[in-house]
Amino acid sequence: MGNATTPSHSSVEKDLDDKHEAEVVHREYGVPQTPMENQIALQKALEMDPGVSRFSWAAIQMYLVTLVVCCCSGDSGFDGTVMGGINSMVQYQQYFGMSGVGSKTSIVFGIYTVGSICGTIPASYFPDRYGRRFSMFFGNAVLIAGALLTANATDKGMFLGGRFLTGLGSACAGASAKSYLAEMAPAHSRGAYIGFLNSFYYVGQITATGMMVATGKFQSEMSWRLPLYIQLVPAAVNVSMVFLCPESPRWLYSIGKRDMARRILARFHSSDNDIDSPLVDLEMREIEEKIQIDGADKRWWDFRPLFTTRADRYRAYMVILIGTFGQLSGNGLITYFLPILLKNAGITSQNRQLTLNFVNSVTSYMGALCGSATVDRFGRRKVLLYSTIVMSVILAIVTGLLRSFGSAVRANAGITFIYLFMVVFSYGWTPMQALYPAEVLGYEARAKGLAFLNIVSQVSTLINTFGLPVALQKLGWKVYLIFLIWDIFEVIVIYFFVVETKGLTLEEINEVFEKEKPRQYSEQLHKETREAWRRHETSEVA
Repeated sequence: MGNATTPSHSSVEKDLDDKHEAEVVHREYGVPQTPMENQIALQKALEMDPGVSRFSWAAIQMYLVTLVVCCCSGDSGFDGTVMGGINSMVQYQQYFGMSGVGSKTSIVFGIYTVGSICGTIPASYFPDRYGRRFSMFFGNAVLIAGALLTANATDKGMFLGGRFLTGLGSACAGASAKSYLAEMAPAHSRGAYIGFLNSFYYVGQITATGMMVATGKFQSEMSWRLPLYIQLVPAAVNVSMVFLCPESPRWLYSIGKRDMARRILARFHSSDNDIDSPLVDLEMREIEEKIQIDGADKRWWDFRPLFTTRADRYRAYMVILIGTFGQLSGNGLITYFLPILLKNAGITSQNRQLTLNFVNSVTSYMGALCGSATVDRFGRRKVLLYSTIVMSVILAIVTGLLRSFGSAVRANAGITFIYLFMVVFSYGWTPMQALYPAEVLGYEARAKGLAFLNIVSQVSTLINTFGLPVALQKLGWKVYLIFLIWDIFEVIVIYFFVVETKGLTLEEINEVFEKEKPRQYSEQLHKETREAWRRHETSEVA
């Protein structure tokens, strides 16, 4: 101990200055009571502790954690595209006696949806009871079993059983991944992290379509079996790595482990891993105010937090909006049935269909990454509104181009606009499908609410999986017209009801929804916060 050095005058002075500034913030603003006060306090805290830098070791660790979690999204992307590609393979159709469209195809696609709906039971219980990590582990373990069963199927019953388990596991893992990342990511970059999570859907899709360009040339059963084996790879990565990741700090607080929650927040949110950072103090105070240690989240059967108050119901409506519109905007038609659409447009070569399917996955992924990178800058509401308007315009063009066959120029132009539609959809909707529900739901309702989101999404998907094969058979190009009318309806609903959540902590978002008019209040909040912060900066300069 005799070798201990005395702190330098400058370091002591800096510590005293930081402490004094924190006391001034507390004295000037008090304990924040309103969302605007919270936002101002957050800006002051970020001024003293700007959070981890982009290429620091803590940031790199967070990126690695995100990559492990993203495997849960890669699962679903791989599945949807594998089945879309396999469905167009002659080898698969001959083995099971399928045609690519019709009622038999509807059952194969639909059983995955039924499994996903059943997956909401563990997805609503395990994350709150055993933690977000265990729920991801369980879901992916079930998915691995389903993938093995499907890849080794010798009859249609075995194939359908594997599809059911794959859907169940994917739903459980996916819902838990959204909860986990929403609760781990810093407020000012939460959109990018969760957007990247959902965008990883296209990594699975790209892998699947790229592989099937090659396997589609095989004359054996391995042309469709091999992609189904590869489906278990992202799930296996998550299963083997997820318990190396830290647990959600909000879940840890809810089971009474406050100190551990604070350490994790400091590790991933503070620039110098300071557990007494004003930024960490502010986050912990908000968590303590909003999370009950013995709340309804501990009772797996209690779904009342989704519907108890007017604010809870408004949040539930937002979940329904995202779950429904995110599946019925025309994207399901293209994701699952692009090879069939290409055939209808006059492109009959199986190899060319699979190649174009691969190109669609790449361009869609680029759109999703751009949306993830900009959603924290432009805001949730603007991104959803303007992207849906552009999607409506594109669908109108596609409807005009593909209403008659025989012209190669019109067919190629129509396919080009179909690709552009998916780029715009991926930009606006792919990040938001995971981000917005995870943000708007309060802690006690988050796991159950995201399980409820899965129910809404899968019920909406039933229209795609059971209705679209028959609709494509009976109506042809008129299916585009139906989606065009629906997308115009979406624009109207988004304009009047979607609440802006950009830059707010999860706890502040709760308070916004408790106001009488959340949409109007959120717009006023962002405007007043910007003005108040400008006045603060001006006074400091003066």
